[in-house]
Amino acid sequence: MAGLNDQSKIGLGNRFKVKVTPGGWDLGSWAKADGLDVSWEVPEYRSGESWNQRFFAPANTKYTAVKLTRAAAAGDTETVKKWLEKNSTTHDLGAEVQIALCDSVGDKVMAWDLKNVVVKKWSVTSMDAGSSTVAVETLELEHEGFLNDEWSLKT
Repeated sequence: MAGLNDQSKIGLGNRFKVKVTPGGWDLGSWAKADGLDVSWEVPEYRSGESWNQRFFAPANTKYTAVKLTRAAAAGDTETVKKWLEKNSTTHDLGAEVQIALCDSVGDKVMAWDLKNVVVKKWSVTSMDAGSSTVAVETLELEHEGFLNDEWSLKT
């Protein structure tokens, strides 16, 4: 990896924390986060006299719902349940969820602030007395993005 030295802070894919504002809800550490991505529709424009000349421009920004996964545990899972109970009928409009990637000692390397978050789904794996697996909880969050790319008519 080019550009790394002894002082480089490297984010570890297995160390990240999730917090919600307003309210200061600390949803704890998670084992997996899927869907932290952004894509753009790229329409093609052709002018009438330019034969095969094409022009491209970025259009609508699209974000995938973020899916967080971890082992269900006392403390963190209970905090998520309390947060869900508070937001079950009245979502915190304008709520932000911060996903912070950490290094090996727990210091933040990078963070993504998901804007206007709404809980899409929460689940826990089915429980089976005949298996010896860990119960896993999953939290899915729909959001309006994490980039500071709002366009305004302000001058």
